[in-house]
Amino acid sequence: MRERGAGLRQNKRTGMIDIVRRDVIRGAGALGFTCAIGSYAIARPLSGTDTYQFFTPQEAAFVEAAVDRLIPPEPVWSGAGEAGVPRYIDLQLAGPYGRGDRLYLAGPIRQGVPGQGYQLGLTPAQLYRAALQGIAAESQRRGLEFASASDADKDAFLQDLEHDRVRIADFPSAIFFETLLANTIEGYFADPVYGGNRDMVAWRMIGFPGAYAAYLGVYTLHGIDLRREPLSMAQADGHGASHHRGPAGTTSGSPDRPVAEDKR
Repeated sequence: MRERGAGLRQNKRTGMIDIVRRDVIRGAGALGFTCAIGSYAIARPLSGTDTYQFFTPQEAAFVEAAVDRLIPPEPVWSGAGEAGVPRYIDLQLAGPYGRGDRLYLAGPIRQGVPGQGYQLGLTPAQLYRAALQGIAAESQRRGLEFASASDADKDAFLQDLEHDRVRIADFPSAIFFETLLANTIEGYFADPVYGGNRDMVAWRMIGFPGAYAAYLGVYTLHGIDLRREPLSMAQADGHGASHHRGPAGTTSGSPDRPVAEDKR
């Protein structure tokens, strides 16, 4: 099993498949998603619920279960499912990204080589729909109910997708797998305004500060431990939030909430 893609790893002691969160991120950087269609996230109004605009209930059940194996939950951090990644993907597919507004699809469409990137004449929405229909048919043939299957069975099926062992329409299943993985990582780490990264869980995990526009009030301070809650674009004012010097020995993201100490 390659250590790219889903971060799937064979556990020699148990024989089960382990999924390591850091491998997802490292693998994404190494892979570069040569055949995936990365989204250009569009901020869309959120209803506060996971009502889907693109996915059917059957499609949503697969996507919810699949992304939670690509970035699984840990004792401290939510997985992709709880972080709202399925909603992020759904919103993108229901909008300009799903329509392929930035893709040239007029043809002629010819088979390319891996270094040329995505070469199918399908919009992302068409790619997902065709792939999910093929996955449903293959799951039925195998007698597999993916959403309720064991983690080991889910991992095995995702591995088959990654290695082109699932017949879906007229294109390699790896193209869909890599696109799903790319969109999952995007949704997990994007600003929550796009529908994923619920409660900014990914930013809290990696210590990313979020949408602060400026550090003019603190950039001359040295030796400080700058700790603060991450900030989404939806929380910033029209001019962008900024750090400034607060009470003696502190810096803050708001006048009354010191978040770091000067340890000089």
